[in-house]
Amino acid sequence: MQTRRTLLVDAFADEPLSGNAAGVVPEGSDLTESQMRAVARELAVSETAFVLPSGTADRRLRYFSPTQEVDLCGHATIAAHAHLFEEGAIDAGDHTVETNVGALDVEVESDGTVWMTQNAARVEPVDVEYERLGAALGIDPEALRDIGQDAPVAVASTGLPFLVVPVNFLEHLGNADPDFAAVEELAAEYDAAGVYAFTFDVLDGDATLHARAFAPGIGVPEDPATGTAAGACGAYLRQANAFDETPEEMVFEQGHFVDRPGRIRVRAGERVRVGGRGVTALDGTLAVPPSDDDDIVVA
Repeated sequence: MQTRRTLLVDAFADEPLSGNAAGVVPEGSDLTESQMRAVARELAVSETAFVLPSGTADRRLRYFSPTQEVDLCGHATIAAHAHLFEEGAIDAGDHTVETNVGALDVEVESDGTVWMTQNAARVEPVDVEYERLGAALGIDPEALRDIGQDAPVAVASTGLPFLVVPVNFLEHLGNADPDFAAVEELAAEYDAAGVYAFTFDVLDGDATLHARAFAPGIGVPEDPATGTAAGACGAYLRQANAFDETPEEMVFEQGHFVDRPGRIRVRAGERVRVGGRGVTALDGTLAVPPSDDDDIVVA
């Protein structure tokens, strides 16, 4: 049976067991899709990144949740490059990575901070009944309607779309009690990976906003720190003119309500960049089952 070195790397964190854990398989080149799926199910974190060779970029990453392949994952991109830098496999500087949504630029700073440049932003306000949205999220609709007068609900994407939902106060966001079936249905209706709810009411004084991400449709009921959604929200804030002048850098808090506090740095210029550190929490060897890609199941 094959074995693979497999790590859990906590992204958007400065210490282990915080932020968002990503599986990282540094040598994934001869694993089949079914084997990647099996590894992701076994690790049971929101996403696992498999590092592969690329003919068009410095490397390729494929991402799998416990239930399916995901086209793009910000925190797993940060985690994979943080590990490769820590291992000495790559140097600080500029890199490119091939993903299912195209080639992206990645910068690794000398202190290990990883910056991921995301795809061109798309932000489209949508008309959603606040009663339906509140019922899905388990939040008083008035907490959504109140801020919605200035900050509408929108589908935003910088590679992976999310339904971005402003909430007036942290108390309401923190007490959210989602109906995950309803959240999944709502996200699917707008062709979004999930719902990213945020408030400008924060815990740390230097933070820009506090967010929670719910993506049950891709097997992630609540994600602790979501790079793709943070990038999409950064683009949303810029387009919505949420500030007199969009800050050069914003800090998004996330994960506190699942005991995995993380900080995501977002730069929402002409192109959106998302950055953070990665800390290795687990480094070991995993036995990989034989591939079943060619198996035929007869009912």
